[in-house]
Amino acid sequence: MNTIAIIGAMPSELVDLRNVLTGAEIKKISGYDFYVSEYKGRKVSNACCGIAKVNAALCTQAMIDNFKPDCVINAGIAGGMNSDVKVCDIVVSSETMYHDLDSHFLNDYPPYCAVYKADEKLIETAEKVCAEEGVKSFRGRIVSGEAFISSNEVKAEIQKKLSPYAVDMETAAVGHCCFRNEMPFTAVRCISDNADDEGAMSFDEFEKIAAKRVAEIVIRMIEVL
Repeated sequence: MNTIAIIGAMPSELVDLRNVLTGAEIKKISGYDFYVSEYKGRKVSNACCGIAKVNAALCTQAMIDNFKPDCVINAGIAGGMNSDVKVCDIVVSSETMYHDLDSHFLNDYPPYCAVYKADEKLIETAEKVCAEEGVKSFRGRIVSGEAFISSNEVKAEIQKKLSPYAVDMETAAVGHCCFRNEMPFTAVRCISDNADDEGAMSFDEFEKIAAKRVAEIVIRMIEVL
């Protein structure tokens, strides 16, 4: 995998990556700024897609069409949805799906798939890097929807229905787009909050710490892929 694409939703999720991926050429396409650089013999493009599913899908498709990556890594932060997962742990997506859409509409109509599997090589690479860096990681389902989850009640409903390890607003859209393009992908998400009644306060406190940890993991992934 010599051409790697990285997508983050917020500027804070990419600032530490860009501090390492210096000397980038910025290409403006479809309203997005794509940062293209060479790093350790690999071509790396990264973009801030913006928050939520439509932004993520549009950016992913533009990335694939214009930069022809070998894989896509969705890097960022997320809310924890499993009791074993703590703030600042890493969740690597084994698969992703929407928590706010009836799967029937995707299973019974195009694309005839509602759960988007991540690439095994990317998953294993992320897990290996986390182990080498002494960072606790979990492989599991990440779910996405059009809401920042900060309610015990809503969290419990999602947990009961889908048993995810993390929740965010973009991963499922990135996975969906990659599935359509037969593009290997995974998401590497650091937990910034527990998606509960204290979620907003925890997010504000740990956003930058979690984003920096993800950046460190993804940079190492680029080096060893």
